[in-house]
This record gives sequence, C-alpha cells and structure tokens, in this order.
Amino acid sequence: MEFNLLIANITNPTLLFFLLGIFATFIKSDLEIPTEVSKFIALYLLFAIGFKGGQELSHSVFEYEIIYTLAAAVLSAAIVPIFTFFIVKRKMPIADSGAIAAAYGSVSAVTFITAIAFLESQKIAFGGHMVAILALMEAPAIIVGVALITKYKESSEKHISMSETIKHSFTNGSVLMIMGSLVIGFIAEEKQAQGIRPFTDDIFKGFLAIFLLDMGIITAQRFAAFRKYGIYAFSIAILLPLLNGSIMSYLTQFFITEDGNRLLFTILTASASYIAVPAAMRLAAPDADPGLYIPMALGITFPFNITLGMPLFYTMIKYF
Repeated sequence: MEFNLLIANITNPTLLFFLLGIFATFIKSDLEIPTEVSKFIALYLLFAIGFKGGQELSHSVFEYEIIYTLAAAVLSAAIVPIFTFFIVKRKMPIADSGAIAAAYGSVSAVTFITAIAFLESQKIAFGGHMVAILALMEAPAIIVGVALITKYKESSEKHISMSETIKHSFTNGSVLMIMGSLVIGFIAEEKQAQGIRPFTDDIFKGFLAIFLLDMGIITAQRFAAFRKYGIYAFSIAILLPLLNGSIMSYLTQFFITEDGNRLLFTILTASASYIAVPAAMRLAAPDADPGLYIPMALGITFPFNITLGMPLFYTMIKYF
C-alpha cells in the first residue's frame, strides 16, 4: 500500500515538473521562469488556496468538534514554527530559520491528498471540513515565520517593538493575500463564487506545475545550502514530522472523534509546505534560501510522511 502511494505521488505531473526544473539546471539548460511571472504565480497560488479554504469553511456546520478542531489548527500552526525556529536558529541564519519554521508549521496539500487516498482505500470516513483546516493552517505559520524573521533580523540593527513586528507580519503582501482570500471565500455568495471557480480550481494544477518547475530550477541552483547543512538538515526534516505527528496522534483523541479526521489532522501537523510557504517567502523573505527549505520539505519530509509516517501515525491513533 505505502509503495503504491509513493509511486502515485512520484508520477504526479506537478512533482515531475519540479524534477524537470532540477534536471534542467544540472544539464545547464537556459530554461527559466521570468521573475515577474514567478511572482504573479506565487500570488495566484496564495489567492487560490485561501479562497478555496474560505469556501469550504462557509459550507461547514459549526458543531463543537469543528470549532475545537479549527482552534487547535490555528494553535498548532502558530506553536510549531516558534519552537522549530529556536531549534534551527542555533545553526542556521535568521531568514533560513524563519522560512524552515514557517514551512514546518504550515501544511502540504499533496500530503493531505495522499492521506485522503489512504483513508479511502481503507474505507475510513472523514469530514469535508478538513479541507478548510488545511487552508486555515497556512496563514498562521506564515505570519509567525515572517514575524520571527522580522524581529530577530532587525533587532540586531535597531530596536523594533512587538506591535511593529505583528503589524509588519499582517500587512505583508503574501500574508494579506492568503488571509484576505480566505475571508473573501468565506463571505462570498455561492452563486457569485461559482463564477471564478474555473480560475481558482481548473487552472490551479497548471500554475502549480509551472511554480514547482521554477522551484526545481532555484532548488538545484542553490542546493549547496542543503549540502552545507546536510546531516543536520536531513535530521531536522525527519525528526520534526516524527515529533509533531506523534504528539498530535495522542492529542487528537481529546477533540476529534473519528479516526479518519484524526489522521488527517495529524498528517497536516507532521507535513511541511513546499507550495504556500515558498510562494510567501519568495515575496516576504527573499534572503531565505529555497535551496535549503524546499529540499527539506519536498525531498525528505514528504516521502517520509507518505511511506512511513502515515501508517505509523494511524497505528498510534488506533493505539491511543
């Protein structure tokens, strides 16, 4: 089962375009995505993820369990980046530490989709509101990541108050885009929202493929950063999801009843973003090296979660 899930995701076109970007760089091709085009695609992805999450949230019936799950999602997405940042900061620059913290506090949509495939194959039920949880966990991690970078990077140059840090984090263009889109998706009238669905849904994977192609090119160009921190970066990329997933496998029993929803929440907490966070950090923290945090999230944490993490966390959930 795990091997089949791995093969299915390796042959996903969007991930293959990421590999194409790496291959193009290794053979010294002149293939590149213009900077302005890349920035537009990054903003589009943030917009689409936020809007679709808001739409799903608006369709949910707000029972107590959903409210508790939403609160736990925001809390988790805010706490994980904080302790991750202070762990990583001991050996890595501030901008890179903040980007890694945001990536591991945020979530992977592809890992989430893989978990749904796992549940469906096992005939395990899950709630549709979990898609909203997916989108809701993106923004807090990005905000915290940007806030930490701003606070600790600028504090060495001048004093900056926490209120200024929070204001900068919320008014940052990438954060404003995903949060604003989430709110608009939530309050938008259903019939009117249908009018832009082809833009938010139908072409999403195409733009995602181009974005990952660009990320593949950038990753290969800057892979020296990952090699520099090789053993340490590899260990962080394995131990963080293992720690986060194990803790959440236990904690979810206190606010989620269905095993399927528990696994989805756990795998979201254990995953790392290689779509929304790179899109945000490309705009908010250009000093952060994608050749470090993207290989960690996509090259190590992602395959770990879909091969070993998922069955391990589900076994832990059943045990607890």
